Amino acid sequence: MFTPKIPPPDTAPTPGTSLVQPLTGITHTPACNCHPSSSVAPAAPVSRPAVQLTPGSLLAAAAGGTAMVLIIGTVLVSMLLATAITAASVAICAVVLRSLLNRPNNR
Repeated sequence: MFTPKIPPPDTAPTPGTSLVQPLTGITHTPACNCHPSSSVAPAAPVSRPAVQLTPGSLLAAAAGGTAMVLIIGTVLVSMLLATAITAASVAICAVVLRSLLNRPNNR
């Protein structure tokens, strides 16, 4: 996509001539020869395997997965415990308020 488009050899100007003639008669040579010529075929891409699992990396992945399961489990259990404690305290408050409001004379 970002590589330069080189015209076919039959329509390309020869390297010694330029489209604009210099005023002084001195021709300049290019500073570098980094553009590939059109006769050179591009190199084929090298295929690599996506993931290489060694025993060490497999052990690290298993340890990381175990740690994530333990951390997520701890967080979920603590959230469930907080919800249960909140529900129990609201239920106790409701029972106390009901008993106070039903018997106003027995304080």
